Amino acid sequence: MSIVIGIDVGGSTTKIVGFREGELIHPQFVKANDPLTSIYGAFGKFTDENRLALRDIDRVMVTGVGSAYLSRGLYGLECVKVPEFKAIGVGGLYLSGLKEALCVSMGTGTALVHASADKMNYLGGTGVGGGSIMGLSKIMLNADTVEHIIEMAECGKLSNIDLTIKDITAENNLSELSRDLTASNFGNVSDLADKNDIAAGVVNMVLETVGMVSVFGAKSVGVKDIILTGNLTNLDITKKKFEQFCDMYKSDGIKFRIPELSPFATVIGTALCK
Repeated sequence: MSIVIGIDVGGSTTKIVGFREGELIHPQFVKANDPLTSIYGAFGKFTDENRLALRDIDRVMVTGVGSAYLSRGLYGLECVKVPEFKAIGVGGLYLSGLKEALCVSMGTGTALVHASADKMNYLGGTGVGGGSIMGLSKIMLNADTVEHIIEMAECGKLSNIDLTIKDITAENNLSELSRDLTASNFGNVSDLADKNDIAAGVVNMVLETVGMVSVFGAKSVGVKDIILTGNLTNLDITKKKFEQFCDMYKSDGIKFRIPELSPFATVIGTALCK
């Protein structure tokens, strides 16, 4: 039996996946206070629940900021390090079934990778991402859990926060733009704005920033398919926002796609790298 394990080690969260004879073993993740605890916890849980023996594991592929902690291997197994940007591209293409796309990793920050069968090209990214939502919400709302922030955001009114095209022009002189498009994030904060409205504004600003950076990246390399991956893609509010982006750019042929298992794209790509 040939089994390949992929591990994506974050600061306190580790994702793990396996391939048995080329077949995907459903990925998992665990949280812990430090990377080593997270790594060993994830590996132990994954191998136990899937009844995997160490002798059956062919190799362990690792990526992420915490992968340096595995310099001496894992339970005697050699760990092969994979560049994270390569893993993002490989995982995005695998999950989407496409041969070429812009793969966007929406994590603490945001990374853009132009991925094709023969090359993974990191285009850059932005520090705006999930970490921005958490940090701004903690400062502005005294909220520090994703569940609480999203619950508030879904009840908020963006009209009490953002300035839109229709707010600054009586007629839409820019015929190609919707009057509901954001002209300025937090550019129209009302005295009546409450915490729910602020939460909606924070989340919307981050998602719109990621969306626009992705569009610019896709246009710069001449691709029309944008694969969204990372933890933020699991949220309904993210899916709704990028459905709006699809409508906005349908005349350009640009499509945003959120594949199944999108939060695990990087760890899946890690396992698939050779």
